[in-house]
Amino acid sequence: MAKQKGNDLFSQANQERIEREAPLAARMRPRTLDEFVGQEHILGHGRLLRRAIQADQLSSLIVYGPPGSGKTTLARVIANTTRSRFVTINAVLAGVADIRAITAEAQQVRSMAGERTILFIDEVHRWNKAQQDALLPWVENGTIIMIGATTENPYFSVNSALLSRSRVFQLLRLTEDNLRQVALHALADPERGYGKRRVQLDSDALDHLVRVANGDARSVLNALELAVETTPPTADGIIHIDMAVAEESIQQRAVLYDPEGDYHFDTISAFIKSLRGSDPDAALYWLARMVYAGEDPRFIFRRMLILASEDVGLADPFALGVVTAAAEAFERVGLPEGRFHLAQAALYLATTEKSNSAMGFFDALAGVEQEGEGEVPTHLKDASRDRESFGHGEGYLYPHAYRDHWVAQQYLPASLQGKVFYHPSDQGYEAKLREHVARRREEQLAAMIETTSPDDSLTYSPPTRTRDRWLQRTTQAASRYLAEIREQVFAPLALHRYDTVLDINATTGLLTWEALRQAPEGGVYTLAHDAAAAETISQGCELLAEIERPHVLYGAIQELPELLAASGEGELRFDAIIGRNALAQPHARAQTLQVLVHLLALGGRLSLAEVIPSLAQRLSDLADLSSLPQDLAAAITQAEAAIYNDPDNPSTAWGLNDLQAALEQAGLQIARLEAVPFTREQYIAPELVEAWFSSGGAKPSYADQMRSMLDEQTLQALQQLYISQLAGKVVNWHSQVAFVVAKTAEPQ
Repeated sequence: MAKQKGNDLFSQANQERIEREAPLAARMRPRTLDEFVGQEHILGHGRLLRRAIQADQLSSLIVYGPPGSGKTTLARVIANTTRSRFVTINAVLAGVADIRAITAEAQQVRSMAGERTILFIDEVHRWNKAQQDALLPWVENGTIIMIGATTENPYFSVNSALLSRSRVFQLLRLTEDNLRQVALHALADPERGYGKRRVQLDSDALDHLVRVANGDARSVLNALELAVETTPPTADGIIHIDMAVAEESIQQRAVLYDPEGDYHFDTISAFIKSLRGSDPDAALYWLARMVYAGEDPRFIFRRMLILASEDVGLADPFALGVVTAAAEAFERVGLPEGRFHLAQAALYLATTEKSNSAMGFFDALAGVEQEGEGEVPTHLKDASRDRESFGHGEGYLYPHAYRDHWVAQQYLPASLQGKVFYHPSDQGYEAKLREHVARRREEQLAAMIETTSPDDSLTYSPPTRTRDRWLQRTTQAASRYLAEIREQVFAPLALHRYDTVLDINATTGLLTWEALRQAPEGGVYTLAHDAAAAETISQGCELLAEIERPHVLYGAIQELPELLAASGEGELRFDAIIGRNALAQPHARAQTLQVLVHLLALGGRLSLAEVIPSLAQRLSDLADLSSLPQDLAAAITQAEAAIYNDPDNPSTAWGLNDLQAALEQAGLQIARLEAVPFTREQYIAPELVEAWFSSGGAKPSYADQMRSMLDEQTLQALQQLYISQLAGKVVNWHSQVAFVVAKTAEPQ
């Protein structure tokens, strides 16, 4: 027993020594989510991945990003957080036998202890299909929760069956602020970093380390470690790291470039897009990146030869010749002087006119696929073989026999006559062709019309419009109306998949569900206006996994800070806040906007749809008042107008100017404030007319508001008129909706 205890103490001491002697980058690896630096787009407060880690409800996922962005670190954080068994393997070293051993043990642990196994696979893109297929059944039945890390795009490098069962999260290069935070934390940490040493790091030296590290936390920590460990302290014990030491510690910026990987394709893509976009500076930069990293110049020339036809084409017919000549010159000269030919070709393509009219070929190809192989017109067939038997070539007009060596005749199959595939641009040389081609097409079209007969006209009679049909149409019209509002609320937001979104004043979840679709890896929070609406939305979430559901709250907007704090998300700030009719109560509008501004992240966006009551449908306009005495009809229309124009009735008298003033007072920058008219078919149920003339409700009815200006006899006459003319009918209902798009001020 004593011997065993001694062995344990020795093992513990040995482990502690290994940890102390590990490189700084390994020692400073974050252990918890709070220590994790960067990647706020997926790990910030309220994001799906953060919630899943904290709740220990992970599903299989793949983490994709450049070296040093935190993929392995994230796995370590998950290992420290989860209550599941955590196993790590490297795809380069592990084979099918290792996978079978891990899955067998995972089954045993699950059956005996009910514990899940999380398997972290580093460099998952290096697995072959057999290895991935061996794991797939156990991921599918939940025995294994897989976390794969890769620097390659998983949509190209990972088995599609495995990919379809995993969420993909992309990690970005760390920002310079992130790297600065990492370095300063390493200097301050007394246990794992240099907090016990007197290190003086000049600000310009830190800036250099951060800038040259190029988004790689490991690189900046390695450079910092080299600087500290190789710099002798001064007489008073200070290790001074100035610019000269920093430059010695990280001498050259590493260019991230794998000739077979994503960065290869991303860089050539940036180069081609810079040429297409006529930016010679960017084109030279991306060209230099590729040449510096050792890219094959022949590959670059090949892509420029494609672009010379695809994106320049007839706008500059000489472009293809220039690039071809440069490529041939490179073959004769070679490197390093051949770089001049690369640069010349790139600059020519970047500065010349552009046209993609050659893409018309692919329209023609699609025409062949869709239309089938149309019969070659008789006059275009080969006359040398079958002229006498079949009349092939009969009627062909020889262009050189006509003025300007051209004559109007059809060259397309009969089924495609009049079809246009080539669209000349208005750039460069091709601009000269534009009018020429158009004029000849007009003449060909005239020739076609003269030689073909028109198709028979088709007629259509709609079925009888029963009441059910009307109701169905009304429902569809309402759906189109709501869909248009939803589209106009979301369109200006351009949401990212990882954004946090707050839907305020929700009733049915119209905006909530769309937010979930557009931001599935972010977080969606819904504020329902009462418990019934909250229950309706919650019931709609039941088919979703718990971690994927929106957070449903209910209460007033002014209560949001307290509601979020009670749910454990008091620090949450939203990338976007959306809502319908959230500012309908003018007396609370200023307070509402102040709350929303406080909940928006820096640069956060607000997008609202607000029905303008002063421009709402007048009920008296739906009915024919001519059957009433003229003075009575006038009294009704005047009374109804007075409701909406009453300055003492803030619920109906406000408009765009009031909204603008409230938004500006809240400190929001207005990007859009526009009233959009809508007309939809509305079914007027008899119960709705009855509600217009009821009394005693929570809100004053139509009759309650008209009663101050009309006597009871007139109201009864008006009610009977609406019942006879509107009840059970479908009417065109007019309204105007104010669309509000605003954002918080960006930091200076």
